[in-house]
Amino acid sequence: GAAGTDGGFGYRILYIPPELVRDALAGRALPFVADPIQQLVPAARLIASLLSDIDEPINELSSAEIAVAVADGLVSLSGHPDRRKAAIDTRAVELARDYLAAHAREQTSASILEKIAGTDRFTIARHFRWAFGTSPDRYRTLRRLALARAAIESGQSLARAASEAGFADQSHMTRQFKRTYGLTPGRWMALTAGSSRETGARAPSR
Repeated sequence: GAAGTDGGFGYRILYIPPELVRDALAGRALPFVADPIQQLVPAARLIASLLSDIDEPINELSSAEIAVAVADGLVSLSGHPDRRKAAIDTRAVELARDYLAAHAREQTSASILEKIAGTDRFTIARHFRWAFGTSPDRYRTLRRLALARAAIESGQSLARAASEAGFADQSHMTRQFKRTYGLTPGRWMALTAGSSRETGARAPSR
């Protein structure tokens, strides 16, 4: 191909170790897929969404989610899919969710979450998505964004809001904020400040 603009183009390569996918398969052999490039589109879309914040290092939680997406995609396309969907381990995913909510500011590792939930990281990633429609890592990000919004609404600076919510820095918060809400934290701050001024102006005097 060729670049569509004078600025050129770039690409990134994601290497997923086969042993990581094998671990996500819980000991099953790697399934054979005749044309993985064409057939793994759903898994590729999920991976792309997980890597939307590509400037940040892939953490353990995202790594497990990616491995599960690839493993399950390979199984479903192998011609011998396991159609028996395991029952959701409700207790495990609720323990994981509650811990992430209470410790959203922290860099919770997959190892810690395994101890909290009492099961392996791949089961957590798989069952968490089944139960809540998102990944543990994305859930943690959403909790951080809620904390950041509350801090901004209380009058904190953007840098302070990012720090208090657990983001690496203000830029990290801005990328996630815009991805989720469609506007920057600065714009959100201006809107909430304007709303507060309007409410104050309309408040009846005593």
